[in-house]
Amino acid sequence: MTSLLPATALEPRALAAATALADQLADPAAIQAGATRRRGQSLAGGAAGIALLHLERAHTGHGDPAIARAWLRAAAREPVSAGNNASLYFGVPTLAFVVHAAHWPGPLADTLVRLDAATIAITRRRLDAAYIRLASGRRPPLAEFDLIRGLAGLGRYHLHRGHPITTNILTYLVHLTKPRDGDEQPGWWTDLDPSGAPRDDYPDGHGNAGMSHGIAAPLALLALAHLHDIHVDGQLDAIDRICTWLDSHQRPGPAWPGIVTTHTHTHTQAPGRTRGRLRPSWCYGTPGIARAYQLAALATGDPIRRRTAETAMLACLHDPDQLDQLTDIGLCHGLAGLVHTTSRIAADAATPDLADAIPPIVDRLLDRVLTAPSDPELLDGLAGVALALHATATHTAPATSWDTTFLLA
Repeated sequence: MTSLLPATALEPRALAAATALADQLADPAAIQAGATRRRGQSLAGGAAGIALLHLERAHTGHGDPAIARAWLRAAAREPVSAGNNASLYFGVPTLAFVVHAAHWPGPLADTLVRLDAATIAITRRRLDAAYIRLASGRRPPLAEFDLIRGLAGLGRYHLHRGHPITTNILTYLVHLTKPRDGDEQPGWWTDLDPSGAPRDDYPDGHGNAGMSHGIAAPLALLALAHLHDIHVDGQLDAIDRICTWLDSHQRPGPAWPGIVTTHTHTHTQAPGRTRGRLRPSWCYGTPGIARAYQLAALATGDPIRRRTAETAMLACLHDPDQLDQLTDIGLCHGLAGLVHTTSRIAADAATPDLADAIPPIVDRLLDRVLTAPSDPELLDGLAGVALALHATATHTAPATSWDTTFLLA
């Protein structure tokens, strides 16, 4: 496995915490009985996400494959969705990702073939709908292109699997970034609010910059594909259009807002924000955007943007006001997400300063794990925290590639 960062003195403590959390999440029957979201096929909040934790531990020699198998069965127990709600984070594509992560021969290999075929069919339908929308001149919903629900997430799976349909998604993203005729806003500007609904607070819609639901995810996918030598016409131009837009909305720090609006002529904060500085989260904060921006700089060979991304990440880590806003421990908008995003940025950084800044953040996370709510989920809960701590403890790239579902790699 590829090493992410040098070993640190925190590794034994991080591994012990990851093991304790995994043990707490060992029994699907016990966990699902008390879970608030019981959909097994949900990567964010169901058995599929917890299965990834146990698969990762089993592949690295730290866990029991039987526990991973039990969680995989739990994930596939109910009828699997291939409908309009299917995405990287739900339904057939989710199970395809987890089954591929298992790397088990035998019947699962045949299952993966079927899941892949169904995922490709889902993607083709989503692309057809996106092109109909493009032809109409209407602005897109976030769910058309984002990571959690849209084509950026599906594209990351297909890139991971080496599917030719990856290029079709990249071509769509190139078109997405082009401004519409007579519209001064970028092609990803939506008429809706961040939840996908019309709201008085967003009379002119918004430009979403975040990694979970915004343009950072298409940027990361376009860049990662280029770094994997997969190219389509206009790909580098699309990368530059997104980066130029991010440049135009950059704040001192440097930092980026998660949401940009027109009616206030200012940058607004992501939902739930109450303080002047942005929360340094993976989902909407500077860390997730900085990783996409860094990948873009690596893909285009731009040392200035690369330095900007890494400086922005370092500024988050050295700003107590920002760090104090991370009251959660999870991957989405908590300390685990900050730790793992920073690790990925640091592994590709031109400076060792980022790696040196990680141990205090890990220490802060470890101090809060024991008193945190016992939410079992991957995106917001203990499964995600355990995965981040496991990666810290082993200082290697995940064996299951679980962080590709966050577009961090």
